[in-house]
Amino acid sequence: MTTLFTFYVLVWPALTLGVLALICRAVWRDQCRARAENRELV
Repeated sequence: MTTLFTFYVLVWPALTLGVLALICRAVWRDQCRARAENRELV
């Protein structure tokens, strides 16, 4: 049981980092497209 809990505690930050990276990549891509089309991001 302790090993399972340890695995959960160690994997959770990695999953969170992955989601954050995905969101940042999407915003970066949208910003580049907006700049190419000469319009605002928002």
